[in-house]
Amino acid sequence: MPYEQFDRSRLHLKPLAERAHEIDRSVMIHPDSPCEPFEHESLPLLAERIVESARNERPIIFFCGAHVLRKGNGPLLIDMMERGFLTHLALNGAGAIHDFELAMIGATTESVARYVSEGQFGLWTETGRINDAAREAQHEGIGLGEAVGRLIERDEFPYRQTSVLAAGARLGVPVTVHVGIGLDIIHEHPNFDGAATGAASYADFLVFTQSVSRLEGGVFLNIGTAVTGPEVYLKALAMSRNAARREGRRIAQFTTGVFDIADLGDQLHSEAARNDPRYYFRPYKTVLVRTVADGGASCYVRGDHARTVPALYHQVIAAAKNKQTR
Repeated sequence: MPYEQFDRSRLHLKPLAERAHEIDRSVMIHPDSPCEPFEHESLPLLAERIVESARNERPIIFFCGAHVLRKGNGPLLIDMMERGFLTHLALNGAGAIHDFELAMIGATTESVARYVSEGQFGLWTETGRINDAAREAQHEGIGLGEAVGRLIERDEFPYRQTSVLAAGARLGVPVTVHVGIGLDIIHEHPNFDGAATGAASYADFLVFTQSVSRLEGGVFLNIGTAVTGPEVYLKALAMSRNAARREGRRIAQFTTGVFDIADLGDQLHSEAARNDPRYYFRPYKTVLVRTVADGGASCYVRGDHARTVPALYHQVIAAAKNKQTR
């Protein structure tokens, strides 16, 4: 006999207009916005590799956690897409939700402490439209990111010009969404369909893997995602290398980078011991060490995403200009 399940018809959702938002469009960082200075010895190298990869038509893949968008970096990522310096953007489910809400109402993020106490955390009607997009994605055989981006564009959300999902749909640049069931607020909603979301997110995983399969000579950056990014990348690379070996190819010469706030010390190119807490920080062992052990290069940039991502952006633009003047 099946176990008893929670009846979602008991839930009461409220409109977003009744939610107190912690972030609005004032956080947005545009290409011409003044930026707080940030320097790191690895940024010029990463910028050069990105420009070189773009010139050689190799993949430039960023896997970003939600805080990257919450810090206002969306316009910079969009500009990089438009210039060909970002060929694939991957997000977790929370990143897609923040991008969607910012595009729709110009605000996002709620007080978890307040609303979980009230029993209202995550239960906001309009955000559940992402679940409707998942059903459309399943029906059309496309990924969740593409479906949500199309929705934002089709319904002409008022702030869609700073939405990375909408930009991906508009530009034809893959923006994929990698979901874990039960991790995101819209999974609480009565209209959530686990099968549809699973199918749509798995389609995005295959799109992501296709990009990774061309990573030789390219760049992969893991920015602010401690679990989803490294783990999805690891499986995609394993699949890609399996197929490449059968085809007589190698995927080994590429550059990876991790942007985060953790203090990892100075020894970043060899795996930490199992009794070292750093061993369990996946971006370190997976992105910086294991997956580039066959000939790639890796860099770690430590700092707040509101400083590190704009600094990388401006380094890339400067490197591209230098290439043009030579």
